Amino acid sequence: SPAPQPTTTARPVVGTREERKVKMNRMRQRIAERLKEAQNINAMLTTFNEVDMSNIIEMRSRHKDAFLKQHGIKLGFMSPFVKAACYALQDQPVVNAVIEGKEIVYRDYVDISVAVATPKGLVVPVLRNVETMNYADIEKCINDLSIKARDGLLAIEDMDGGTFTISNGGVFGSMLGTPIINPPQSAILGMHAINERPVAVQGKVEIRPMMYVALTYDHRLIDGREAVLFLRKVKSAVEDPRVLLLDV
Repeated sequence: SPAPQPTTTARPVVGTREERKVKMNRMRQRIAERLKEAQNINAMLTTFNEVDMSNIIEMRSRHKDAFLKQHGIKLGFMSPFVKAACYALQDQPVVNAVIEGKEIVYRDYVDISVAVATPKGLVVPVLRNVETMNYADIEKCINDLSIKARDGLLAIEDMDGGTFTISNGGVFGSMLGTPIINPPQSAILGMHAINERPVAVQGKVEIRPMMYVALTYDHRLIDGREAVLFLRKVKSAVEDPRVLLLDV
């Protein structure tokens, strides 16, 4: 005779199972439109590298009090990356360029959009003419724009334009990600969390504070060679800021 089939008893539903619809605010709608626009238009590709943060951490620790006293603002990690990105953009100007129709527009200035998270969504205020700024100028500008973003006081003029974007997912603990280009730009640099990892240093294994960095770029305009060289320039300028002074 056939074996008796096991009986199953439906598990009683515990807890609520409600759903609710919330209208997207205008900022979230605009962010969604622009991100999808970037995917539809750009041939996006991402390349990666890693940065040894030892020197920057040591420099920041050594000079943070004097920097604060002199400039009235704390020395963070964004200014070294913004300045390094500017240096790399001048070395690889195609990364700072953009396609318009059947033409390529090259800029002799560097305007860097810095992604800032707000309760209403992600905004990208612009630091203009970064090539004329030092670390203190960059920190002051980022601080001013962050306060305006937090208080909802950013104007369209604060976010308009920009030739390149930096996004720092590391503040939320992201280890690695592939950022999406901020149209109509051609590339975006993604920073990530600093984690201690074993690395080979002159034939020895050492524990170093390391950060993964990612460059997403429009492959229609930027070849892999330019993208890799750009990221290597960023890496060298962050790991040893003296290369900015020597221009090597």
